[in-house]
Amino acid sequence: MQIIPLKEGNYSVDKNKKFTLITADNQSVLKGLNVGVQPFLIITDDDFILLDTGLGGLVNEIPLIHLLLAKEHIKPEQITKLLISHLHKDHVLGIGHFFENRFIPNFPNAKIYIQTREWDYVKEQKGNTSYLFEHLEETIKLPNIEWMTDDKGQITPEIYYEVVGGHTPFHQVFLIKENEQIAFYGGDNLPQTGYLKYHFAYKNDFDGKKAMNWREQWKILAEKEHWHILLYHDVENAVVQL
Repeated sequence: MQIIPLKEGNYSVDKNKKFTLITADNQSVLKGLNVGVQPFLIITDDDFILLDTGLGGLVNEIPLIHLLLAKEHIKPEQITKLLISHLHKDHVLGIGHFFENRFIPNFPNAKIYIQTREWDYVKEQKGNTSYLFEHLEETIKLPNIEWMTDDKGQITPEIYYEVVGGHTPFHQVFLIKENEQIAFYGGDNLPQTGYLKYHFAYKNDFDGKKAMNWREQWKILAEKEHWHILLYHDVENAVVQL
């Protein structure tokens, strides 16, 4: 198994959930929370997997996620699965992009795994700036979505998932096992190294106590089984192993 972070950059996030790329020119004046944004590419014997898809965006009309993959000599058509933890815009906008008023999927050969109950919750959240509904409403029309309904299970013999809630009501996490190597993706329930060090219930979570309790359980298992923990929002680190 190969684990490849696809870092889009470090961003400042304000109270309205606006993401501003941090640069040398603006870093002294930005007042928001600093976070990294980095989807992960997992290559197994059978699959090319993306764990969430980033903020999207185009560079010279080319999706940023395509440019990041190209640096790893991977073509978009090679991606077989998109595993979506939750539907906040910074995790899903890389699924597709708009071009001349048409929505173009970025990964035409990939199955997209989305938790049904997460979407049922989100579609009642109109006005919530954590979501970009114009994008989501086109995303859910794609023919290659695999709507997930169970609380936990396996997508393949290597890919496990579980709906844990916490950051959002039906946030799901993923664990991938191959050749005695284990990669764990906790999405925004475990987005940075600090979440492993400090046992806090964070106010930006739907249920901060639930997320905190899950992290305590995951840390015990990670230390026992030597997980590679994938950190979507860490500014400096992408993967840690306990």
